[in-house]
Amino acid sequence: MLLLKTDTLQMKKFLILIMTVAIIVAFYEQVSPDKNVYITVIAIVVFMYGMMRLSAKTPSKNQDKEEEDV
Repeated sequence: MLLLKTDTLQMKKFLILIMTVAIIVAFYEQVSPDKNVYITVIAIVVFMYGMMRLSAKTPSKNQDKEEEDV
């Protein structure tokens, strides 16, 4: 169990690092004189994928209400 929690924590830290780098790249591309739309779009997609992975296990606010209806 401890190994599983450690792997999850390392994956979360890795995702946060990758997302931070993606946003920095996207902002840098926006202020550079030669804007490359493809790099910006790829950086935003990487960021959104990371957000999706991080928030996948977050419970819904309505989870208790759904369980009562069943």
